[in-house]
Amino acid sequence: MPTPLRFWHDLATTDFATLSLERAIAVLPVAATEQHGPHLPLSVDSDLAQGIIDAALTHLPTDSPALFLPVQAIGYSPEHASFPGTLTLKAETVIRLWTEIAESVAATGVKKLLIFNTHGGNVGLLDVVARDLRTRLNLLVYTSSWFNLPLLDAQGNDVNERFSAEEHRFGVHGGQIETAMIRALKPERVRMEVAQNFHSTSKDRAAAFPILGNGRSAKLAWAAQDYNVAGAMGDAAAATVDDGRLLLESAGRSLAALLAEIDRLPHGTNAPRPT
Repeated sequence: MPTPLRFWHDLATTDFATLSLERAIAVLPVAATEQHGPHLPLSVDSDLAQGIIDAALTHLPTDSPALFLPVQAIGYSPEHASFPGTLTLKAETVIRLWTEIAESVAATGVKKLLIFNTHGGNVGLLDVVARDLRTRLNLLVYTSSWFNLPLLDAQGNDVNERFSAEEHRFGVHGGQIETAMIRALKPERVRMEVAQNFHSTSKDRAAAFPILGNGRSAKLAWAAQDYNVAGAMGDAAAATVDDGRLLLESAGRSLAALLAEIDRLPHGTNAPRPT
C-alpha cells in the first residue's frame, strides 16, 4: 500500500475526488507565537502542535481518514503582549480565521472536523467557533487541547505521574513540561543556562485564599507578568529530554486514538433539526 498523504496542502485539487469525504476528518491545529520565558523560543506552541502530529502519524492506520491542515501559528495571546516578540490576534480575528478555514473545509464536502489546540490562551475561543460551525454548517466538530489528552506510555503507565501535582497545577507556562518537550524537539533552541524554577504567584494565592485560590471557583484575568516577572511559571530547570520524548510520544498516541474514535462516530451524532 502506498503511504497515504496526511497533510491537506500535499494534496492536489483533483485528489479530493478520490477521497471518501463523508468519512474524512480534517484536523485544524491551532497554536501561538508568544514568549515562554527567557529560556524557550517563541515557537513553543506551534512546535508542540507539529511535534505531536508527527508523533501521531506513526500510530494512524493506513486507512485513517485524517487530513492535517496547516498549523495556525498565531493565536490569541494578549496575556503575553507585554513581552517583546509576542504575536497576537484579537479574539474576533481568531474566531473569524478559524471559522473561515472551517468553511473552506466544509465547502470541499468534509463533514468532520477536529480543532486541535496547544495554547492555553486559545481555550476560551474553541467552543465559540465549534458551536457556530455545528449549528450553521452541520459539521461534526470536536475540540481538544493536547494537555487534556490521556498521556500513557507504551506500557499503559500515566506519564503525568513523572511530574509533581504542584508542577501540574502551577507550572502552566514554560515550566518543566513544556521545557522538556522543546528539549526533545529543538534542543538547540533551549537555553538551559537561564532556566530556573519560576515561582508562580498563583501558588501564594492558593495558600492564602480558599475560594480565590482553589483553582476552580474563580478565575483571574491574568497577564503573564502577574504570575512571574520573567513570564514563565514552573520548574524549567528540572526538565529532561527523556521526559519530553515520553510526553510527545504519549500525546501523539492519544491524538491518533482520538481520531480513530471520531472516525467511528456515526454522522447521525448531529441530530437533525426537530420538526
